[in-house]
Amino acid sequence: MNNETKKGNAWALFPIGVFLVIFLGSGIVTRDFYAMPAIVAFLIALAVAFMQNGELNFNDKIAVIAKGVGDENIITMSLIFLCAGAFSGAVSAAGGVESTVNFGLSILPSNVAVVGLFIIGCFISVSMGTSMGTIAALAPIAVGISEKTGFAMPICIGAVVCGAMFGDNLSMISDTTIAAVKTQGCEMKDKFKENFFIVLPAAILTIGIFFFITLNGDFELTEELTYNMWKVVPYIMVLIGALIGVNVFVVLIGGTIISLVAGVTTGSIALDQMFKVVGEGISGMYDITVISIVVACIVSLIKENGGIQFVLDLIRSRIKSSKGAELGIAGLSLVVDACTANNTIAIVMAGPIAKEISEEFDVDPKRSASLLDIFSSVGQGLIPYGAQLLSAATLTGLTPFDIMPYLYYPILMVVSAVLFILLRKRKIA
Repeated sequence: MNNETKKGNAWALFPIGVFLVIFLGSGIVTRDFYAMPAIVAFLIALAVAFMQNGELNFNDKIAVIAKGVGDENIITMSLIFLCAGAFSGAVSAAGGVESTVNFGLSILPSNVAVVGLFIIGCFISVSMGTSMGTIAALAPIAVGISEKTGFAMPICIGAVVCGAMFGDNLSMISDTTIAAVKTQGCEMKDKFKENFFIVLPAAILTIGIFFFITLNGDFELTEELTYNMWKVVPYIMVLIGALIGVNVFVVLIGGTIISLVAGVTTGSIALDQMFKVVGEGISGMYDITVISIVVACIVSLIKENGGIQFVLDLIRSRIKSSKGAELGIAGLSLVVDACTANNTIAIVMAGPIAKEISEEFDVDPKRSASLLDIFSSVGQGLIPYGAQLLSAATLTGLTPFDIMPYLYYPILMVVSAVLFILLRKRKIA
C-alpha cells in the first residue's frame, strides 16, 4: 500500500503506549527504572502490534517486519554497533582509558581542576563513545579532587557528567551518533560538523561557569600518574579517520587492530586473549543491537497500520515552516528520551518519524540527525532516573538531585540548539 495514500490511524500507536506504560510503570512502582529490561517491554509491545490490523494475516505481518528489519540503514547500524563494541573492548583492555585519563590529569593546571575535569571528560567521551564509561573512569578522580580542594562533591561530579554528555552526542563511535546518522541517511563527518558548531557555545560557557565558581580553588596531584601515549593513539586515529571521511567500518576495524597491537606490545593484552577481549566488547553491544532490530519490527507494523502517518498529519497541522519542523524533531527526541530513559533507543524510535518530517519540510539530514542526537542527550543528561546520573550518584554516594543543579552543559545545550534553530538563516537553493 502506498504510504502517501494511507490514512492516519491513532490506534496503530497503541504498542508504543503499551511499552511506555510497562517500562515507566515498573520504574515508578519499583523506584528502579531498570527493573524492567527494555527488551522485554519492547517484545510485549511487538506482540501487541501483531494483534492489530485484522486485514493482514500472520505471514503478511512477518513479511512487513522482515522488510523493515532488512532496510539498509538497520543492517548497517547493527553492524556498526558490533564493530564499535569490538573497538571498545580492544582499546579498554589495552589500557587506553587509564592512559588517556592520566595523560589529561598530568597536564592539568592545579588551579583549574574542576574545569579540567569537564575538558578531560569531553575528550574521553568523544574518544570512547560512551558517557557511562567516562563517568566510571572520572568519578573516583572527581571525589579525590573534591576532598583535596574543598569544593563540594556535586560540583566536581557535575563537571564530569557535563563532559561525558558532550561526547555522548559527538563521538564517531557513540551508539547515539550511529543511530542518528543511519536513521537520517547522512555522513558521520557531516553530522559531526553540524553538531559541533551547535554545541560549541554551550561548552565554552560551561567552561566559563566552572572556572568562575571554582576560581579560588587549588589542587595538587600527589600520586604518580603513569600513561603510555601508544595506548592513546587508537582513540586519536579513530577520531581523525572519522573526521576526514574514512569509511566508518575501516575506521573501527583499523582502530581495533591498532588497539590490539598496542595492548600486546605493551604487555596489557596477552597474545592468546586478543580475540577474547574483542568478543567481550562485541557482547556489550548485543542489547542495543537486538533492541534496534525489535524496534524496527514495531515501527514497521506501526507504519503499515497508519501510525506514522497519523503522527505526521498531526505535526503537519501545527508546523508551517522548516524551523517549526526542526523544533518538532527536537521536541520529539526530548520527549521520547524522557519516556525511555535511553537516548539511543529514543533515537531509534523517533528516527523514522524525524526522517519523514525532515523530507516533508526540507530539513537537511545532517541537521535532523544532529537535533535528534542533541535533544536526546539533553534529556538523558538531566533526567534523575537516567543511567548517567544514577551511575554518577552511586559512584560518589550522592543522589541525582544533588548533582542536577550543576549540570550546566545540558541546559546550555538546549538554549544553544533552540537559538540555532530560530536565528540561523536557511540557505536559498
